Amino acid sequence: VQLQASGGGLVQAGGSLRLSCAASGRTFSNYDMGWFRQAPGKEREFVATIRWSGGVIYYADSVKGRFTISRDNAKITVYLQMNSRKPEDTAVYHCAADMSYTRLISQIYEFTFWGQGTLVTVSS
Repeated sequence: VQLQASGGGLVQAGGSLRLSCAASGRTFSNYDMGWFRQAPGKEREFVATIRWSGGVIYYADSVKGRFTISRDNAKITVYLQMNSRKPEDTAVYHCAADMSYTRLISQIYEFTFWGQGTLVTVSS
């Protein structure tokens, strides 16, 4: 699976932005998908993840209620809608994918396939 993230840019605090992650490969619908982010000087952290069926979703506490992850298996794309942006949301956002047969995965080490990242900057 190859992943291509896009949609990053500069947004003012309180604004909205939607990231997209386009995947290649015929088995996209079998993969759990996740979004992670890495701020300057910090470690990569979990943002959100969605089960292959779309039926189970996890969010980091820091984005719960502001961000929404979704997927369109027909378009082989996963999205991250980000509302009410805060300056601390500034980071490079990466999408990730992997298969899981039993439960929704959410840890960095559980994902094998990663996109190159897209930079999101939130100005105060």
